[in-house]
Amino acid sequence: MSSYRLPVDLAKAYRLLNHGPTVLVSASHGGQRNIMAAAWAMPLDFSPPKVAVVLDKATWTRQLLEASGEFALQVPTVSQVDVTQALGSSSGLTLTEQQGIDKFAAYGLTAFAGSVVGAPLLDGCAAWLECRLLPEPSIQNSYDLFLGEVVAAQADCRVFSDGRWHFAGHDALRTIHHVAGGHFLADGDAVDARPLKPASP
Repeated sequence: MSSYRLPVDLAKAYRLLNHGPTVLVSASHGGQRNIMAAAWAMPLDFSPPKVAVVLDKATWTRQLLEASGEFALQVPTVSQVDVTQALGSSSGLTLTEQQGIDKFAAYGLTAFAGSVVGAPLLDGCAAWLECRLLPEPSIQNSYDLFLGEVVAAQADCRVFSDGRWHFAGHDALRTIHHVAGGHFLADGDAVDARPLKPASP
């Protein structure tokens, strides 16, 4: 286990996604596993913490997620931008769609086991959220929208601790945001708001 990977209090797990990063979604079932990139993911609640993520019907990861009832979200970094693009622009399904291709193996990625769910976690990310699916067939089928309850969370303490992101001095660990066509933005410096009093009448 990486010495930098530490548990995150579930009450603060929403902060791992609250800045809107691109995420990687992983799932496994029946001895098969896969991972894909998703640009549309967000926190939904504090207690218990919940998340939402959009997964197209044509993805192998979605099929594994639906079969297992669990998944993981991981927050990739600047140093993982190439693999994030590759995972988001390649399919885990074979031409016959009878079985899936393991993209962990295809791209030589290192996975480790989570503490609660069976979905594999990608090494080297800035954060990881293990989730149990909250089944909502109507929105899953109509909008490709999946809800999950976060049951465990971890983060790289070099860039996240005490419930806050702090990227200064760790440019390669900054989280990323996909814009389009393989173009990403990296998270910048933190800015804290100061108290502002309303103007007097």
